[in-house]
Amino acid sequence: MLESLGTLVYEPWIYVLVVLSVLLDVFLPVLPSGVLLVTAATAAAAGFTESGAAPGARLPETFFLILCAATASVLGDVAAFFLARRGGDRFAALVARSRRLSTAQSRLGRALRRGGGPLMVLARFAPAGRTVMSIAAGATRRRVHGFVIWSAVAGLAWAGYSVCLGYFGGRVLGVSWGGAAVSVAALCAAGAIAARLLRGHTDGAPG
Repeated sequence: MLESLGTLVYEPWIYVLVVLSVLLDVFLPVLPSGVLLVTAATAAAAGFTESGAAPGARLPETFFLILCAATASVLGDVAAFFLARRGGDRFAALVARSRRLSTAQSRLGRALRRGGGPLMVLARFAPAGRTVMSIAAGATRRRVHGFVIWSAVAGLAWAGYSVCLGYFGGRVLGVSWGGAAVSVAALCAAGAIAARLLRGHTDGAPG
């Protein structure tokens, strides 16, 4: 069934769906934007296989998928950043109603406030870390210029990793739901490692 989706990754609505999912999951972290991105990239591998194209013939669409996801990631980060910057405690309180977000905030918030740009990249991979990162940066009034730059680096790293997992996973493991599941598992593993590293930084930071 996944093979039949190969040509759909080149339809405009796929990119719109990816952009909306990535853009909104900073506010609703339950949205499976990473899963969607990996699946779309696996479908791109299906399109490569079905078309019998020469290597590299379909790569422009794959790069565009990375660009769309990374751009949406930055736009979502910036929106949450400015909402937290202007809304302050009220916006933070709304997010704190989610048990998942409040747990992430307690574990990662200090690290994100004290750490530099590389922690923002780690946070982009951690579950709910992107949301906590943006809120913490806005609430503590980090410099906008530095935040946007590191948000772009984080978005490109996350989007590139996710798309490469799906695309090359589909090429190596075969275009199937099983292959896509392995790629998604690798994405989740990266998130777990990132969260662990961030928690270690928090535990080691002075209060």
